[in-house]
Amino acid sequence: MYNSNEAVQRMIDWLEQNLSGEAGLLQLSRHVGYSPWYCSALFHQVSGMTLKSYASRRRLAAAALALRDSGARILDIALDSGFSSQEAFTRAFKEAFGCTPREYRLSPRPLALFMGMDVFHPWQYAQQNNKGGTDMSKGSLREARMRVEYIPAHKYLGIWDNEAVCYDTFWGRHNCDEVCGIVESMAHAGHPVVTPHTAGWHYVNGERHYFYGLGLRDDYEGPIPEGFEVREIPGSYYLVFYHPPFDYMEDNGEVMGRVEELAWNYDLSAEHTDASGLSTSASAGRFEWNEVECQCYQRHYPEGIGYEVLRPVKLK
Repeated sequence: MYNSNEAVQRMIDWLEQNLSGEAGLLQLSRHVGYSPWYCSALFHQVSGMTLKSYASRRRLAAAALALRDSGARILDIALDSGFSSQEAFTRAFKEAFGCTPREYRLSPRPLALFMGMDVFHPWQYAQQNNKGGTDMSKGSLREARMRVEYIPAHKYLGIWDNEAVCYDTFWGRHNCDEVCGIVESMAHAGHPVVTPHTAGWHYVNGERHYFYGLGLRDDYEGPIPEGFEVREIPGSYYLVFYHPPFDYMEDNGEVMGRVEELAWNYDLSAEHTDASGLSTSASAGRFEWNEVECQCYQRHYPEGIGYEVLRPVKLK
């Protein structure tokens, strides 16, 4: 785990220094010392997303700040961010944030910018280099936190179970190898944010029930495997309740309990500040849950991003 996370952290640090222009996989692989294929596979394994998706989302975040804080032309910002044209930049920006670069520049608003990942932490150095040191378990756990994220309109291909209420009860009713194999075979059509194997909850008569599958781009018109269904999910803001990376074998139950306790009991009428740096206090009390139009998502990559529960919201 530790060597893998450290290598991916080196990739992330290199990408952060090379967001302008087209940061090539070959250059990155030379920096880390692994083959391009291995870099791609390892990055996806640890972070839960592709190198291309990560770099694109970080470039868009940097571009949004440039739109807000500089007087540079939109075309120049687009080219500096690695886009081939202003039109390509506009499409990507609107898909990510729900508005065009021009609209955002004319009327800046809070955006849920994609923050850089941190997948290798000080306690991992201590445990790797000092075998008799403090165990990461329990002492490294943190309180669950909340941030805001916008997910654009997309389709979701999955199995919506009206009886299962969580991961365990879902797989007690379905063949894990078969379902996961189908999802993996569709990964090439997967959504860059609602990635393959992103699960979650939908409501049936006011009660939460579990689903499993993958997100698809909203223009997907391909085949639908037997037993699966495609649903259209509108763009929405989500409150993301999360805990950073942790030791799955030692702390999984504790972490999931902390995150879900915060997520399912969150008071929208109170004043809150997004721990990632995005202030949501101006909108506190104005949000309402959007779980009729959208669905709750679950991201579970213990030693990559950690554990997250996403609940959709909209302005009243």
